[in-house]
Amino acid sequence: MAHANLKNNEVVLESADSRKGLATLVIKLFHLWGLSTSDQLDLLGLSPKSRAMLSKYAKGEALPATRDMYDRVGWLLSIHKALRLLYPRNEDIRYSWVNRRNAAFDNLAPLEVMKEQGIIGIARVARYLDFYRGR
Repeated sequence: MAHANLKNNEVVLESADSRKGLATLVIKLFHLWGLSTSDQLDLLGLSPKSRAMLSKYAKGEALPATRDMYDRVGWLLSIHKALRLLYPRNEDIRYSWVNRRNAAFDNLAPLEVMKEQGIIGIARVARYLDFYRGR
């Protein structure tokens, strides 16, 4: 995170610069995953009327300083990190995994779980990947 402020080697989330960096990271991730605008809004916990916010985040506007947003983005980036570690040489699987049906989720795609269950589903997918990685 190029814009993240550090305090004792930890990201200071109250910082607008940190939240700007996280915003651009998560929007880039959504594009790599090939998510629709509607899916992006769902994963960030935003209403369908908040479409304009996605382009603002892509241009570097800071994410809101709310616990819900921090948690959502943290789990989403954790999913990305786990997939990078699990599939370091297979970009296709790494970026399509969230859209592939998975027996661990009753044959639903992880994206469906995340959308249907909200932040709990996002955390569930992240924890599954951590378990699968053996952490």
